[in-house]
Amino acid sequence: MRRSLKLAAAVLSGSLGIASLAACGAKSTDNNTASAGGGSGLKVGMAYDIGGRGDQSFNDSAARGLDKAKSDLGAVINEAEAKSGESEGDKEQRLKSLVTSGFNPVIAVGFVYQDAVNKVAKDNPNVKFAIIDSNSPDQPSNVTSLTFSEEQGSFLAGVAAANKSKTKHIGFIGGVQSELIKKFEAGYTAGAKSVDPSIAVEVTYLTTPPDFTGFADPGKGKQAAQGQLDKGADVIYSAAGSSGSGAIEAVATAQGTKWAIGVDSDQAKQPALDKYKDHILTSMVKNVDTAVFSFVKSVKDGNVQSGVKNFDLKDGGVSLATTGGYIDDIKAKIDAATQQITSGATKVPTAP
Repeated sequence: MRRSLKLAAAVLSGSLGIASLAACGAKSTDNNTASAGGGSGLKVGMAYDIGGRGDQSFNDSAARGLDKAKSDLGAVINEAEAKSGESEGDKEQRLKSLVTSGFNPVIAVGFVYQDAVNKVAKDNPNVKFAIIDSNSPDQPSNVTSLTFSEEQGSFLAGVAAANKSKTKHIGFIGGVQSELIKKFEAGYTAGAKSVDPSIAVEVTYLTTPPDFTGFADPGKGKQAAQGQLDKGADVIYSAAGSSGSGAIEAVATAQGTKWAIGVDSDQAKQPALDKYKDHILTSMVKNVDTAVFSFVKSVKDGNVQSGVKNFDLKDGGVSLATTGGYIDDIKAKIDAATQQITSGATKVPTAP
């Protein structure tokens, strides 16, 4: 979800534009927005999902792509933070503020922005927008959907979990019960069952729409993981944004050998989770940073692809982290499963 090309008619003054951004929780990473970025003229706005930069997961992966656009392409960047419990109007205003401040492209991080992106993009046809993790049939032509084959990476996470579980009992925690997160669940369960058809898989969702706080509540994540541990699960995979950090904490502090599986970013490398890294078996890495950077570059180069741009296992859109070396002993099994998926021999389900 990112791509917006609108420097055209910045009718409002820069000071008014930046003021409106501040009102929406946005922040420029440069004090002098007009001159920063090496004079490339590229101004990229990013509207984060709940949790924002610093969530150690999904938003942070998007932020890495934005940072690379700044360092490699000379882009001036501006970031707008989401608020818990906000309305659809809040999302629209956040995007409008980026547009009126001259940012183009504008990237929306998360499927919760779909309606807002459709409306604001329609009203601003000269601006390029990207939305991550969503695609709608009535999406305007100036919007690019950046999607991922999460089920494929999650399948590999399931293979790892089943091979490492001593109790033959594993768990999955989803932040919000949505079609997107069900892809993670479906792939994970299918991967585990491909190793051991009789393995037990606990499934817990933290919230259901319209409540999206399940992506930003480590306390809920910790409680859910503890519940699964109490039932006998010894490997738990969380697709829950920053709530997953709570699940990782519960696993890391449990008695006996228990493993957590991270998501989106390589969570064993996240500074805030450093004290738990010895309990993170692997992470299903979703390379949102790659998608964000490639989109911004396509805007700069003038060859933006509208519609859907999907990133799968074959092209490196998703992968399994090897930090810590904890899955080195099952590398051959992971490689075999990868080959089966990329060759098309294994069709990974996208729904439980």
